[in-house]
Amino acid sequence: MKTWLALAIGLAVGVVLTTAAETHAVSFFDHDSVSTKLAKGGSMLATPTYAVSGSHRDKAGQVEVHDKETDIFMVTDGAATFATGGMIMNDKVTSPNQHLGTDMKGGESRNLVKGDVMVVPAGTAHWFKAVPDHVSYFVVKVIQP
Repeated sequence: MKTWLALAIGLAVGVVLTTAAETHAVSFFDHDSVSTKLAKGGSMLATPTYAVSGSHRDKAGQVEVHDKETDIFMVTDGAATFATGGMIMNDKVTSPNQHLGTDMKGGESRNLVKGDVMVVPAGTAHWFKAVPDHVSYFVVKVIQP
């Protein structure tokens, strides 16, 4: 039991130090690494309060709801139909505060192209409903405590 307590305390201290450090640390990602992340998808940086990544899709996704994450993204290449604001259908909790579904009832669809920016508040159903060829996008997730 003492091992679990020590582990829990160590984890809590680590989170506090990471949160404090993230407000003072500068992160740099050169254009080659950013291009790779945008072409294939992948995380650039993840902290307890925000995450930065590149994403790439060549087909539609599933409906998503993030209870505590606001997604901010900018399309850097390609095009997609993106739906927001409806009700997630066949909701399945896949991990804490994360939901996936098979469809969305209602909501609004937008045709996204290079240069478009979307801000999807936490708790809002959203999905890449159609991806005719491909879409690449830069993502910042703001994570609520």
